[in-house]
Amino acid sequence: MKIVLAQQNYHIGNFESNTQKILSAIADAKKQGADLIVFSELSVCGYPPRDFLEFTDFIDKCKDALDEIKLHTSEIGVLVGCPTVNPTKEGKDLFNSAYLLYNGAILDVVHKTLLPTYDVFDEYRYFEPCHQWHVMQFKGKKLAVTICEDIWNLGDNPLYRICPMDELMKYQPDVMINLSASPFDYTHDDDRKAIIKANVLKYKLPMFYCNAVGSQTEIVFDGGSLVFDREANLILEGKYFEEDMLCAELTNDNSFLETISLSFDKLPSEMLDPSEFNANLNTEKMYKALVLGIRDYFSKMGFTKAIVGSSGGIDSAVTIAIACDALGAENVFALMMPSQFSSTHSVDDAVQLSNNLGHLYEVIAIKPIFDVFLQQLKPLYQELPFNVAEENIQARSRGNLLMAVANKFNYVLLNTTNKSECATGYGTLYGDMAGGISVLGDVYKTQVYALAHCINRAHEIIPQHIIDKAPSAELKPDQKDSDSLPDYTILDAILYQYIELRKGPKEIIGKGYDVNLVNRILKLVNTSEYKRNQFCPIIRVSPKAFGVGRRVPIVGKYLS
Repeated sequence: MKIVLAQQNYHIGNFESNTQKILSAIADAKKQGADLIVFSELSVCGYPPRDFLEFTDFIDKCKDALDEIKLHTSEIGVLVGCPTVNPTKEGKDLFNSAYLLYNGAILDVVHKTLLPTYDVFDEYRYFEPCHQWHVMQFKGKKLAVTICEDIWNLGDNPLYRICPMDELMKYQPDVMINLSASPFDYTHDDDRKAIIKANVLKYKLPMFYCNAVGSQTEIVFDGGSLVFDREANLILEGKYFEEDMLCAELTNDNSFLETISLSFDKLPSEMLDPSEFNANLNTEKMYKALVLGIRDYFSKMGFTKAIVGSSGGIDSAVTIAIACDALGAENVFALMMPSQFSSTHSVDDAVQLSNNLGHLYEVIAIKPIFDVFLQQLKPLYQELPFNVAEENIQARSRGNLLMAVANKFNYVLLNTTNKSECATGYGTLYGDMAGGISVLGDVYKTQVYALAHCINRAHEIIPQHIIDKAPSAELKPDQKDSDSLPDYTILDAILYQYIELRKGPKEIIGKGYDVNLVNRILKLVNTSEYKRNQFCPIIRVSPKAFGVGRRVPIVGKYLS
C-alpha cells in the first residue's frame, strides 16, 4: 500500500481554499499511484476553529466540503479531518473526526478520544470524546487511525485514564496513522518524534504521522510530518514551516519498500531537560516560526504592509529584520521618533539598519508634540517633578503617530515588546504596547539577542552597535533598562521558572536566587496582568505564552 502524507497550511473557515488544497494534493497523490492520502486534524475547516464550531452554518459548510472531496476519491482512499455531529442528545454536540473517503463514499469514520484542555487547547469545550474503538479496513490493511493527542498518553504520568492505541490493538492492526495539529514551541523539537517512536516501540507497528503547518494568529504549526517503520527507524521526515508531501510504500508484511532510514535515536526520557532556561535553544526554528507567524497573519487577514516603530534598539531591529524576511522589505515601513532624550547614535543605528535591509523609513521628532502636552497639562501638573507620567506621554505620542500613519496608508503595526517586558509590565499601554500583532511577546530579552546573532550569521544586517549597547527606553536622561529591571540573564531565568514551569517562589529561591528579587519579580508579573489582558495577539514560540494559553485572574491577590 502506497501512502501519501499531505502536510498543508489551511485557513480557518476558508472552505473553498482548504478544499482546493486538499483536491490538488489528491490529484498529485493519484499521479504517484498512491492508494491512500492522509491529511491533518480538522483539515476541512482548519485548526483550531474554536467557537466557530458553535455555528450550525459552519458545521454545514464542513459537510459540504466533505461532500465535494468525496467526488474526487475514485481509486484512492482519503483520510481527512472534519467535525462530526453527535447523533445522541447526551454529551457534547460534536466529535473531532477522521473520515475515510473512497470511490465517492464515506467508507468509515473514527473519533478523537483524548481531548486536550490545557495551554492553547480547549477541545472538551466543543467535542465529545470517543468511547468505542475500531480499526479501519482498507485494501487488505487494518488501519489504527488516531487523532493528534490520542498518541500522547504515554509515560510515567499519563494525563488521561485511557490509551486509544491499547484499545485498537485488540483488533490486530497493521499500521498506525495519526492526523495531527501539533503546534511548535522551542522545547517541542525532538519530543514529538520521541513520543511517536515510543508508540512504535510499544505497539511494534509502523507509523504515519501527518502534522499541520502554518500559523493561525498566535499558534504556529511547524509541520515535520513523520514516517517510522515497525523497528522504530525514522524513514521519512517532512519539511518544517512549509508545505510538503511524503510518500512511502508498505509491503505485504508491513515493512517499507525503497526507503532510506534517517537518524533519530532519542526516547521521551532522553529529551533535553527543560528545567533551566536556555536562550539559545532552537533559535533558528524560533526565527522561522516568527517569520511564518507574520507572513500567515498578513496573508490570511488580507494585509500587505507593516509599520514598525524603529528606536535603534535591539527589539525593534529584530522585529524589522523578521518582518522584511516575512513580507519583503518593500512592504515594511519604519518610523523613527526620537525625543530630546534619544541619543544621536540611536537614530544613526536605526537608519543604518534600514539601509542594510533596504526598506523605507521616515523620522518624526516627538519633542514638539511632547511640549504641547506639557503646556496643556501645566495647570494641572503645576510644578510636580518629572516622573513616569511624562515618560508615558512620550510613549503614547509615538503610539499615536504610528497608528496615524498606519491608518492613512493601510499598514498594520507590528508590536516590538519582548516577553521580559511584557511579563514585568515594563511598557506603556496604548503606547509601545500598541500593535496588530506582537512579534516578540513570547521571546525573552536574552532570546532576542540570540535571534539577532542568528539574523547576522551570514553578514551584518543588524548593526553591531545595536547588539552591544545597553538597552534603554530613552524616556528620561541617561535611562537604562537596568534602572528598573535586574540583569536580563537573571530576570529571564526567574521568569522562565515561574511562567513556563509554574514554579513557586520557594522553589525558585531554592535554586539560589535572591529572596527579595524573586518576590519582587513575581509581584511585577502578577500585578501587570491587566496590561497583558489589553495586549495584542502574541505569536507563540514557547511552551507557555501569554494570551489564550495562560489564564490567570487580573484581580487575583496571589503573590501580588
